Amino acid sequence: MHAMQRNSPSTNPLQNQAISVTELNHQVKSLLENSFLTIHVEGELSNFVRPSSGHWYFTLKDSGAQVRCAMFRNRNQYLKYQPKNGDQVVVRAKVSLYPGRGDYQLICDYMEDSGVGSLQRAYEELKFKLQQQGLFDPAFKKPIPAKPKHLGVVTSPTGAAIHDILTVLKRRYPSLPVTVFPTAVQGTEAAGQISDAIRLANEQGQCDVLIVGRGGGSLEDLWPFNEAIVAQSIFHSEIPIISAVGHEVDVSIADFVADLRAPTPSAAAELISPDQTQLQLQIKQLYQRLLQSWQRQLNERQQRLQWTRSRLRHPGDKLKEQAQRLDELELRLQRNMQYRLQRQQDRFSHLQERYRHSAPTARIGAGQQHLASIEHRLQQQMQNLISQQQIKLRGLASTLHSVSPLATLERGYAIVQDQDGTVVQDIDQVQPGQTTETRLHNGRFTSQIMEVKQDS
Repeated sequence: MHAMQRNSPSTNPLQNQAISVTELNHQVKSLLENSFLTIHVEGELSNFVRPSSGHWYFTLKDSGAQVRCAMFRNRNQYLKYQPKNGDQVVVRAKVSLYPGRGDYQLICDYMEDSGVGSLQRAYEELKFKLQQQGLFDPAFKKPIPAKPKHLGVVTSPTGAAIHDILTVLKRRYPSLPVTVFPTAVQGTEAAGQISDAIRLANEQGQCDVLIVGRGGGSLEDLWPFNEAIVAQSIFHSEIPIISAVGHEVDVSIADFVADLRAPTPSAAAELISPDQTQLQLQIKQLYQRLLQSWQRQLNERQQRLQWTRSRLRHPGDKLKEQAQRLDELELRLQRNMQYRLQRQQDRFSHLQERYRHSAPTARIGAGQQHLASIEHRLQQQMQNLISQQQIKLRGLASTLHSVSPLATLERGYAIVQDQDGTVVQDIDQVQPGQTTETRLHNGRFTSQIMEVKQDS
């Protein structure tokens, strides 16, 4: 009787003092969140996952420890930085606990690459300052000539940028004269050299458009194009300037100040060189319309999805905890669905193979005849389409030929070039004894100048 009284819940002091696991985790979570204010933590990213919900889950670690982290969609969608495993980052976060697992974690609201954080801040400060000064104002943008007569390129003479530009021009606009203004494109002296090269091009007055840029690189490599001295030189240039700095994803201060921004040096060369045929333009326009249609449909579905999610979302820590749990279940469901789908695909392949061996020969013959008929009709339609396009192409080629320099040569004119390949436009460019090359419409020949006469 006494033993039963000692084990009774009403008389056991341990059971009277016990709390549930849920209550324990909630108390620990409250203690953590009230003990730590917002903190900054630096470490290496690992185990980075991004479910369809848009939330980020990852581990932040160093040589001695690691901690789980979460960054919800309403915070990470404003970041320009796209993290990946192995990055060394700095996060701003609050310490919390996920009751579902009993693990403490960091709830992050900001992240930046620890190596470029200071440069990024300097970039944003200068960008804001120059914008307030009006250097980005579209009213000051100068038009780019549709058919430039002389191109100037401010870049490294040994870099990939000049090679890409010349390669594109050789294919699209080989007759365009190009002057390279050599300069360093990275390092402490690069900004001053770039500014001097732009000023020199304006003093010479030979070029009617300038490409200023370089190939891709890190933020530190591209930094000379984020200097105020370069921005001021671009803004005050009387020659229209196309900025072509880095890759398509790289955006520099020079891009905002320039009269036109090209995503790459090759794209800059494409922009200033005329198109080869009207057909290419039509294809590009159709492609852009198709791409815009896809993008519009995608945007509409994303907006509909966001609107649906906004109705389901509710503020508070409880919802965030449920969102984490949902993401975990989603990942497990995806793995399970992939396994089941693979099994169904294997079964379908097996049934398909059995059906192939047991299919009636007559049905196969009928199908083959039907397929041959469709193929014949398809070939006729393709031939008609090719004939129409060939007629259109011949018309475009005739139009292009009428404005070609070769048509001028066929009317009896000739082009004279010196030994360097420069077109002789003035009598002062030649002298007796000099060798020249004369181009006619059907060939060329080499001559030696015997006498030079100046028209009175």
